[in-house]
Amino acid sequence: MHDVAADRARIDEIDAELARLVHERTAVSRRIQATRLAAGGPRVVSAREVEVVGRWRTELGSPGRTIAMALLELGRGRAG
Repeated sequence: MHDVAADRARIDEIDAELARLVHERTAVSRRIQATRLAAGGPRVVSAREVEVVGRWRTELGSPGRTIAMALLELGRGRAG
């Protein structure tokens, strides 16, 4: 029999690590965007976003698309 409390504690640990990684990913994405904008490039590179969504969808199915879209939104920051 599984220890539900221990499994829930492990989920909490995983969630904390996922949140840390999302924050890190967001920071890297925003650095890339700032560099691209400083060079006169576009705010969003649609082809790259399609690639990211496709990779997450391949890995996790339809929910992967939702995760990818949330990550992309976080990385874009505010327009203007």
